[in-house]
Amino acid sequence: MDLFDEPQATNAPEFTVSELTGSVKKTLEGTFGRVRVRGEVGRVMIARSGHIYYDIKDDKNVIACTTWKGQVEGLGVMPEEGLEVIITGKLSTFGAQSKYNINVDSIEVAGAGALMAMLEKRKAALAAEGLFDPERKMELPYLPEIIGVVTSPTGAVIRDILHRLRDRFPRKVLVWPVAVQGKACAPEVANAIRGFNAMTPGGALPRPDLIIVARGGGSLEDLWGFNEEIVARAAAASDIPLISAVGHETDTTLIDFVSDMRAPTPTAAAEMAVPVRLELMAWVDGQGARLSRSLTNTMSQRKQRVADLARGLPNKDSLLDGPRQRLDIWGDRLPVALRTGISARKLQLADATGALRPAVLRSRLVQDRQRFESLSARLDPALQARVARAQDKLDGAARGLKADAIQRDVVRKRENLDNVLRRISDRARSQQDARMARLTALDRLRETLGYVETLKRGYAVVRGDGAVVTTSDAAKAAKSLEIEFADGRLTLP
Repeated sequence: MDLFDEPQATNAPEFTVSELTGSVKKTLEGTFGRVRVRGEVGRVMIARSGHIYYDIKDDKNVIACTTWKGQVEGLGVMPEEGLEVIITGKLSTFGAQSKYNINVDSIEVAGAGALMAMLEKRKAALAAEGLFDPERKMELPYLPEIIGVVTSPTGAVIRDILHRLRDRFPRKVLVWPVAVQGKACAPEVANAIRGFNAMTPGGALPRPDLIIVARGGGSLEDLWGFNEEIVARAAAASDIPLISAVGHETDTTLIDFVSDMRAPTPTAAAEMAVPVRLELMAWVDGQGARLSRSLTNTMSQRKQRVADLARGLPNKDSLLDGPRQRLDIWGDRLPVALRTGISARKLQLADATGALRPAVLRSRLVQDRQRFESLSARLDPALQARVARAQDKLDGAARGLKADAIQRDVVRKRENLDNVLRRISDRARSQQDARMARLTALDRLRETLGYVETLKRGYAVVRGDGAVVTTSDAAKAAKSLEIEFADGRLTLP
């Protein structure tokens, strides 16, 4: 058929693209509506907006899935790649890309095997981060004042814990009520742990010294909230020591691995939290008795030791007899010694004052006065003449000089003086450096030419009877020989 021939007429209706996609959407949603689909989660992408986009697949086909931000909290299980799940949602189309998808509002894990696989995967990831390391675990306080309990307020667990604490050692207990299973379990338990840590120590509602997270036994699905990553991370980040008591002894959840201590039952957690009061009181009494016996024995030993040492000391009277006798002797000698000393000092004073007769002193005073008067009479005219000459000289110099000329002359001479001093200083410094360099060179030459350096090259100095020996005959004639090497001297008989 020729390209330009007109097409044959047909009875098929004509649609716009939007009409066709709208019709497909109505047909698909009307035929299927809400569906439940079982499959394996493929790639997962969480957008910045909070929406989640992921795939559900089997060995042949793939269906795109979408969960809007507002639907995430109601999912029950977050989609993880490789997890086998059963999804529930509304089948719809996205006409802008000619695709169909499922808007998912509920996800269930398909069987216990899938749950265990997901649990092992989470466990391995948290272990790789070091959240299970023993080094980061804290020791439990020996006797906490306040214990925080995260559990259901209506179950038997809280009654067992309170009863056990009351029997062993009554303590203040703060209960943070949470759901212990279902969708609300994980976020409420995590918020409770963080809430206890956020309390102020010593406040109106004081911060606990110890936290117990407790729940009774149940199936894997019932305990699944304590396997959620949000709970494990909240327990690992707790600054307050935490005991996990979830399920029976055979039950194990992720919070058990990150907690500081795992209790097989809630009752056992209460036993770990506090000691038995009566046992503690008996122990304190026993320690007090031991302390009293120890003090008594120690005092007895010290007394015996002092008595033994006292027996070894001499009598006090015998210790004081000698000093008393010396004191008596010195007391008898003291008056005689004082009189002798005074007499000796009188003689010394008489000898010193013998030359100081009054006539001699008066003669010296007359001579000194005459000399002083003579000098005083000559001093006044001499001072006046000296002042007059200086005044005349100053007047003559002042007449020949002007103030500005004097100032310029002073500045010029000061500059000349500074230049001279600088040249002298530079000259002296250079001469000093040259002398130091020459002295250093001469000292090095002295050390090089000295006999000590020669000794270091293998030579020796031989001395016979203290004198240097240079011939074999002189060495034979000497009574003793001394050989000096570089590292010391050797004497030969």
